[in-house]
Parts: sequence; C-alpha cells; structure tokens
Amino acid sequence: MSRAKPDSGKKPVKIRPPSPKTAPRQIAGRSLSCEPPTKSIIQRRAQSLPSPSERRRLSRKASVRFVDSLGLDLENVKVFKSGEDPFVPEHVLFRLFMNAELASSKRMEISLPYLKPVFSVQPGDCSDFTERLCCQKVCLERVLCYEPGIIGIVQVVNLAFEKEVSVRYSFTNWKSCSETKAYWVASKSISNGPCCDTFRFHLPVPPFILHPGAVLEFAICYKVMGTQFWDNNGGQNYKLTCQSYNLPVPKECEDSMIHFI
Repeated sequence: MSRAKPDSGKKPVKIRPPSPKTAPRQIAGRSLSCEPPTKSIIQRRAQSLPSPSERRRLSRKASVRFVDSLGLDLENVKVFKSGEDPFVPEHVLFRLFMNAELASSKRMEISLPYLKPVFSVQPGDCSDFTERLCCQKVCLERVLCYEPGIIGIVQVVNLAFEKEVSVRYSFTNWKSCSETKAYWVASKSISNGPCCDTFRFHLPVPPFILHPGAVLEFAICYKVMGTQFWDNNGGQNYKLTCQSYNLPVPKECEDSMIHFI
C-alpha cells in the first residue's frame, strides 16, 4: 500500500495580523488617502452680511438724497454776499406781518394803497370849466379812482366828425411814458357853451407801482382837422399820488382771512 506524498511545490501562506492605522502621508499638500476630506462644522460668514460693528459704521455714513424723476438734485444752494438781501414775495411778507400782529394780541389792520388826485376839486365842478373848454377845446371833466386803475371823463369841442382823443401818462416823472386811447361815449350841449363830445379813458395801474409816494402824471391830447389841442392842467399836468390807509379787520374775520391767504 502506497502513501501519498505531500506537494513539495506549494509554500505555506503566512497570515499577519492587521497593523494599526497610521496617518496618511501627504505629498506637496495633497493627501494620498481615498477618504473624502472632512468639513468644518463652523461655516465661514458670508461676505454680503456685514458684522454688527460694520453695520453701525455704515449707518453713520448713510445719507438721504432727494431727486426728481430724472435723478437730478432737488436742492439749490444760493450763497448771498454781504449786503445782498434775498427777495421775499409780497404775499409772504404780508402773511408774516399778520401772524406777528396776532402773536402780539393787537388789533389787526391792513394797509391798503390808493391813488388820490392832487387837485381837491374835480375840474368839471370848477366855475371856469366852460371858459377853459372853449379856449383850449379839450378839458378833463372828472377822475374816478378804483383798485385796477383810474377812469377819466373828457369833454372836447365838436369841431369835426373825425376826431381822436388820447392820454399820455407816466409813473417815472416822464423818464418813460405810455399812451392810451379814449373812446367816444356821447354827444351833449353844455349850457351857455358849445356842442361837445364826451370821451372816456382808463389808465391801468400795476400793483407794484402802488407804493406810498408814487406819482401818476397825465395829459390829454385832442386831434382834429390835423391840429392837436392839449389839456395839461395849465402846464402842471394832472397828478395823482399813492397813499395808504389802515383798514381794521374784525376779530371774527382774522382766522378766516389768514386761512384764505
């Protein structure tokens, strides 16, 4: 009986126990491990979110800018030189004046300007009116003053059908002047006098002219048959001066008046 011989060509395999894990080596900042890199639990703050200290610093630098629909600045800086007073509209000064009157508990008064003729008697009421009319062919009969201006009534001797009456006036002592045309109103006969035509004219008075001391001067020109006749008040011109009077305002109207303005 034969015995089996062991295979001499195969070598026994040695089993080694597992070695403890060691930290993987790194080459030039790169890890040789196949495991994914660990992530830090604390994440870095986003750059768009400022810290509380930065928010406080930015809030101190914040400013408000007002612009229009085109993005242009609404503010307008004006530097006044010494002696250069800013212009304040009249209605603003008037309201400030009324508020000051109310604050001082005084009775409110409004100063109103008006034009007053220098001559005390209307020319048509003078005893020599008819005589002057026959001599110079044209005479101012009456002047009516009211807020928008003045109205004048003129009598001229009817020398011909075609005639023209105008008024030349000035607010600047004749440094500049203007003219306005008078319009025919009616024909009439003066007792113990000639047949006359009545003309009417209107002189507008701008509001900025109405200040105390302002003077309006005018003269009347009558053109007929190629000839001019003048009525200039004997070379003195007709004059009206601007004066003012105080109008008391009732207590019950003060509040409503301020609200209206």
